[in-house]
Amino acid sequence: MKKILHIILISLFSLTVFSCAKKSDTTSSSTGLFVAVGMSGVILTSSDGTTWTSRTSGSSQGMWNIFYGNSTFVAVGNSGTILTSSDGTTWTSRTSGTTEHLYGITYENSTFVVVGDNSSGSSTILTSADGITWTSRTSGTTNSLWDVNYGNNKFVLSDGAGGIQSSSDGISWTSRVGIDTYGIWGGAYGNSKFVVASIWG
Repeated sequence: MKKILHIILISLFSLTVFSCAKKSDTTSSSTGLFVAVGMSGVILTSSDGTTWTSRTSGSSQGMWNIFYGNSTFVAVGNSGTILTSSDGTTWTSRTSGTTEHLYGITYENSTFVVVGDNSSGSSTILTSADGITWTSRTSGTTNSLWDVNYGNNKFVLSDGAGGIQSSSDGISWTSRVGIDTYGIWGGAYGNSKFVVASIWG
């Protein structure tokens, strides 16, 4: 029980931090930017991970995740909130086409993939090439979708009932054998392996 409460508290009060290393147009040196998102539309940026600056997001919604791709930061959160920024400082709200909470995001193969809740009766998957225009996709499950990652030429998502799905393009999804009957909250890909974690495990 303590373990469950500890994980839930971390989820509620922590910020999601993403680091972006960008090559300069005029020199061979690299500059980096950390961007953190959190509850009530909080967005912070830092060049060193030590000193942080608050930015105006223009939203009061809780933000769950952020990813960098196609020269764009994309942050996702409650009530279908999607924010984009080219520099991590100035943010623009985008129309997602949904009011579901959005939890996970990744970018690969020129495609952003976002996953989210299922309060309307079906799970939420959105895709976009630029982070601005979003298209709803069919997942084949009615479960809440909590995380999505990319590796080994596949997008892989996890859901609130322990299910796993994969896709080569982010559009067509195939159900895979789940790990357990509990919700799989997060996952990652590295060293030629996908690893997922259950919030109740």
